[in-house]
Amino acid sequence: MSAALRLPTVLVVDDEVRSQDAMRRTLEEDFTVLTSSGAGEARQQLERQEVNVILCDQRMPEVSGVAFLKEVRERWPDVVRIIISGYTDSEDIIAGINDAGIYQYILKPWVPDHLLATVRNAAEAQSLQRETARLDLELRTATPVLRERAADKRERARSAFGFERIERSPGSPLDSVCDMAARIARYDLSVLVLGESGTGKELLARAIHYTSPRAHGAFVVENCAAIPETLLESELFGHKRGAFTGAYEDHVGLFQRADGGTVFLDEIGETSPAFQVRLLRVLQEGEVRPVGAARAVPVDVRVIAATHRDLEQRVRDGQFREDLYYRIAGATFTVPPLRERAGDIGAIARRMLAEVGLELGRPDAMLSDDAMACLMAYPWPGNIRELRNELARALALSDGARIEPPALSQRVLQGQAGRSAAAAAPALPASGTLAERLDAMEAMLLRETLLRHRWNKTRAAKELGLSRVGLRGKMARFGLEG
Repeated sequence: MSAALRLPTVLVVDDEVRSQDAMRRTLEEDFTVLTSSGAGEARQQLERQEVNVILCDQRMPEVSGVAFLKEVRERWPDVVRIIISGYTDSEDIIAGINDAGIYQYILKPWVPDHLLATVRNAAEAQSLQRETARLDLELRTATPVLRERAADKRERARSAFGFERIERSPGSPLDSVCDMAARIARYDLSVLVLGESGTGKELLARAIHYTSPRAHGAFVVENCAAIPETLLESELFGHKRGAFTGAYEDHVGLFQRADGGTVFLDEIGETSPAFQVRLLRVLQEGEVRPVGAARAVPVDVRVIAATHRDLEQRVRDGQFREDLYYRIAGATFTVPPLRERAGDIGAIARRMLAEVGLELGRPDAMLSDDAMACLMAYPWPGNIRELRNELARALALSDGARIEPPALSQRVLQGQAGRSAAAAAPALPASGTLAERLDAMEAMLLRETLLRHRWNKTRAAKELGLSRVGLRGKMARFGLEG
């Protein structure tokens, strides 16, 4: 796997196997996850390979989590350190959290989406810090020619998540969305991104950030629906020591960490009216007041919010503040669902399969025409996230490099779950000539038979009394091949 596509590595250190497994399942889609049952095993893994983030339990038999993370800070200072504990009265954590340079303190029981977002932010912060330090060193020590090259590298790093990363085919409905977003990106306006779950709202937000004047700053993500309301304010705005039970140390919120950069607030429509009031004040005043603090702290951030909800309807229903809506909706973009841009499925599937193939050690993976036709016919209620999962599953079940329809899940072969293959086909026309209606019926029958036989042309042709060549001719006529 090339370095450009290698997933960041997370080391989970916990003596409880069930806890290890739970964290691995939460993180493994976005990270390479290593596990260790204690400090000794973790040291060996840190010595053998590069680790980006370490998640360490506080209570372990050999040594406390904080004590071990102090050692990690001294020997592997680039590794981002996160401590996890179910014991809020731990004196070791209180005394040692600063000495260990701990990035975040997570209390058990943790919320999966919160854990994932925290590790994502940690990995991105490390990557940005490394790249910035390297390029700054080049700029300080280089000749004018090398300075120009280093500046060019910095620009390429900033555009690594640009609009070109949003895969689409020529003429896609996303073209107009990306064109308008690219124009807005250069101006410091708040942005609201609408769309169903899994459509790529965060990808659009990243593209806006990395093509904006704030690209040098951090891009931090928080899923507002994944954190209990009591913790959301602390996570975003920070808190002072003693502000509430368990607040044993000052905590810097995401808004302060993103100073000069962008905060992406996903699922903003799920927040409570009380939180909306605080967020509105932050956006109006340009400052945050950590929970329990006497004074506010100025912050300079751009806010990009996203939701799958109809916020205008929630405003009319009194569930979302109208003044906050107009504050975050400086520019609004809607990412269409995958079923409304079926032309993009081929391009997205090929790119995703290449990435999944590299991750699974199958770089030669490819989709057959029949398998692609199945993907094109399915409505994808889970959108791009569901498509990626389907490709990973199909590749794991395929013996060779080519993915054929039998490797796909039954719901994809039969259309949307709970619907028959015939119902998934286009409806018969209500008008038209006899020949046109007969053609429509024939197309429906062909599709139903192919789906029932998992797109095996030999068996479908035999059932229909056709030769294989004849069946392929009819499939081409009715557009049933990708």
